[in-house]
Amino acid sequence: MTQQLQDEFDSSVENAEAWMKAIQERLRINDNTKGPRSALEARLRETEKIRALEPEGSLKMDLILVKADAALRSIGEDKKHEVLSKLKDIKALWEETAIYITHCHSRIEWVWLHWSEYLKAQDEFYTWIHNMRVTLEPDIELQLGLKEKQWQLSHAQVLQNDVLNQSVLLERLLEEAASLFSRIGDPSVDEDAQKKMRVEYEGVKQEAQNRVKLLEMITKEHEQYSASVNQFQSWLNGVTERLNCCIGEATKSSAEDKLKALKEIAKDIRSGGKKWKHLENQCAEVIQNTSPLGAARLKDELEELRKALEKLKLLTSGEEERLLKIQESESAYESQARQLEADIEKLRKDLQRLENDLDPGEGEKTEEEFVTLWRKCNATRAALAAEESKIERLKAQLKELLRFSKDVQPHAESVVSAIHQYQSVRGKTSKMSTDTEAQLRRLIQNPLQSFEQWKPSVQMLLEAPEPELAHIEAALAESSQFKEKLMTLQLKKDLLNNVLGEERAESLLQEVAEASKEREILHKSLLQSKTKLQNLILQHKNFDAGFAPLQKKLSAIKAKLDLEKEPQPDLLGKKTQLQRLQMIQDDLAELAVHMEEVEKLVQSNTTHRHEMNQLSSDSQALKRSLEMMIQQSEDHVQKHWVYNDKLSDLQQWISITREKIDSCQDADGEQNTEGRLEDLERLLAEFPDKEIQLHLVEAHGQLVMENSSPEETAHVQAELDQLKESWKSLKEMATGLLKKWQLSRPVAAKKKKSAFVDSRWTSRPAFHLFDVDPNHQKEKMGEGQSTSTHLKPLHDFEEWLRGENTELTKILAGTPSSAEEIKAHQSKLEELQSRVPHGQHLFEDLLHLHPVIGNSEGLEDLRYRWMLYKSKLRESVTSAVERESFKMHGRRPGGVCSFLHRVCRAALPLQLLLLLLLLLAFLLPLAEETHSCTLANNFARSFKLMLRYEGPPPT
Repeated sequence: MTQQLQDEFDSSVENAEAWMKAIQERLRINDNTKGPRSALEARLRETEKIRALEPEGSLKMDLILVKADAALRSIGEDKKHEVLSKLKDIKALWEETAIYITHCHSRIEWVWLHWSEYLKAQDEFYTWIHNMRVTLEPDIELQLGLKEKQWQLSHAQVLQNDVLNQSVLLERLLEEAASLFSRIGDPSVDEDAQKKMRVEYEGVKQEAQNRVKLLEMITKEHEQYSASVNQFQSWLNGVTERLNCCIGEATKSSAEDKLKALKEIAKDIRSGGKKWKHLENQCAEVIQNTSPLGAARLKDELEELRKALEKLKLLTSGEEERLLKIQESESAYESQARQLEADIEKLRKDLQRLENDLDPGEGEKTEEEFVTLWRKCNATRAALAAEESKIERLKAQLKELLRFSKDVQPHAESVVSAIHQYQSVRGKTSKMSTDTEAQLRRLIQNPLQSFEQWKPSVQMLLEAPEPELAHIEAALAESSQFKEKLMTLQLKKDLLNNVLGEERAESLLQEVAEASKEREILHKSLLQSKTKLQNLILQHKNFDAGFAPLQKKLSAIKAKLDLEKEPQPDLLGKKTQLQRLQMIQDDLAELAVHMEEVEKLVQSNTTHRHEMNQLSSDSQALKRSLEMMIQQSEDHVQKHWVYNDKLSDLQQWISITREKIDSCQDADGEQNTEGRLEDLERLLAEFPDKEIQLHLVEAHGQLVMENSSPEETAHVQAELDQLKESWKSLKEMATGLLKKWQLSRPVAAKKKKSAFVDSRWTSRPAFHLFDVDPNHQKEKMGEGQSTSTHLKPLHDFEEWLRGENTELTKILAGTPSSAEEIKAHQSKLEELQSRVPHGQHLFEDLLHLHPVIGNSEGLEDLRYRWMLYKSKLRESVTSAVERESFKMHGRRPGGVCSFLHRVCRAALPLQLLLLLLLLLAFLLPLAEETHSCTLANNFARSFKLMLRYEGPPPT
């Protein structure tokens, strides 16, 4: 047997060594980057095939390791050195082969990728060469004007810059070609190909530079012509300005000076003709490089300059003739101007005398003084009407002066000043007369106008919804004053006839009579409004008496509600807090009834209605806050009640189980050892489910601690710690007792019992993941014995499960209140639920990949944590669905019945799970032999003593 194992080891080493040398030979043949691209691609595909054989080499090495391990166990110490030496050599050869495979494939792949990138860049470069030649090939288009030529030059310069910028890319491309040629030696990247690329680039560059030079020459020529045109235009504008200044100087220069200036201007115009001829020659040269439409514009522009020059010549000659005529009319102009100034001075003196007679005096005037002043104004107006003929005569004299070619501005200003003085005196007289008459009318009509202005304000006061009593009393006082003024005005009939005339006076007296009647009506209405307002003031006092208690009661309810926001120390405190909140809700409902009674008093008062609306708004906000607090309090009570119920059940089960284990431990007699061992194993079979229940209790305890006071949190934490200690001691007690009894039994019975327990353990649905195919297990055992390979999937699954559990804890920590928050809460839980199949798949892969550690303590603990997470998630999803159903049906959880209903709904999945486990426990005997009396025994899994018979039925 030893020689056979050694021969197998030697054979596997020889096979692996031959395989590795063959691989190295294939690599040596393909380890070359020279040649065309097709050959390089063939070598790349060959190295990829060789690289794909690397797992086969790993399998051969694993087989050698297995054979070496078996040989080392069976041979002596003298031959182990030889086996270890061969094993070391083959490992070194395999490491060398693996590195050679990687390096050869990477080197060929890098050269192939480098070549591909170079070809791509070369194609882009030749595409750019083609596009640039297409752009530069057409002849230069003739442009319309200077701006278009400048744009064309700018575009050509942009193309030239583009060509110059491409030199960097060309140099980089040539460097890559040289580098690639040194590696592959292909003619497509040799020096001839590089020179060809450079020659093509230089041709495009030269063509772009020639185009730019030609366009610069054309543009410069047009710019010089434009500058000459602008210079000629400036000269033309200067001559025109000088001519206009010479023509417009009427009083500053004499006719002789003007004639001298006109001769100098005519001399400059003759020299301008030579300048225009020079422009014509330049224009002919520019037209050769300009489009037809642009040439027509240049010709038109030149023709316009010629016409402007001819026009200046005509104006100069015409101005010379005009100046000769002006000299002849100067003598006649001076005599008529002196006569006009004398008439103006006389008119001014007469107007000044009339203006001095219109002094109205200072201080307040009586009615008689206003009448005297009014008559004086009428006499002055008649005298001014007589002076109007003199004004017309001055205007005629000024028109005669305008016939002469002289500056008549000073004489015109004198005439205008005299006319302004006349109009000023006439306007002052008219204004004074009008003001005097208006003062008289105002003194007479002032009471009536004041009454008309006062009447709308009184009507607005009467129409106001809530007038003030002080305003009404003031209006009554003003009404009495108007009564006295209107009666006084009716007694001044003679004065009205003298000032206004009989018809106007009669009309005014009728208006006074009508105003008196309207005042009487308004006075009666004001008295009625005063009485009504006094009644409203009395009603307002009654509203204040009822509104103040409502405010105080609402503030008291709000203060009570603020006191209930503190967390409670225990379940009784939370229930008591819920009852107090319900009592506050009843107080708020009673307050709403009182508010409705007070609202009946404010139907006609806007201010009181606004105060009641504000109070009602505060009450509604307090009601919504109270409803949210009641809902949160009910949730807290429900979570605490569920926690206490589950804690009590688990503590009761631990106590009962401890008593059963103690009773089994105290019983004497070796003949009962087998039965007690079976009962103990049945108890241990319940431990996984109870451990899940333990983790559920911890989860509920965490929810309770999140919504409790610090004292209650410490108390719950102490309960959980005590529960964990009880569970740990119970488990250690049961496990120790089981080991003790198993060691004391006969070996045959132990093997049989162990086989029975294993078959029953693996038959449960909760642990079906441990059923691994034996053939698959053998294949996995043959692939390697590395510890790190076994532990990596286990650690990955632990990290994934820890992350999912952390996310679930964060979701459960939040307390949704609105419908949108509940929907978001449920969607997050559903997302976690959708990832459970993925976790189940990972767990199954873990078990299939590592059957050797399937019964290890770490994997068993991971299985418990996985089952706990699924149960906790399932319960959370059920609770979220229940909350959503309450929201959809418009029901608010409240009261004992609703609370018990939610508790039952939350516990239903756990009850179904326990019922399923109980049913599976009844089916456990089916895993035993077909013919057994235990199948017909109703107490097969009880703790009572029973007969046990392992054989066919006796009847």
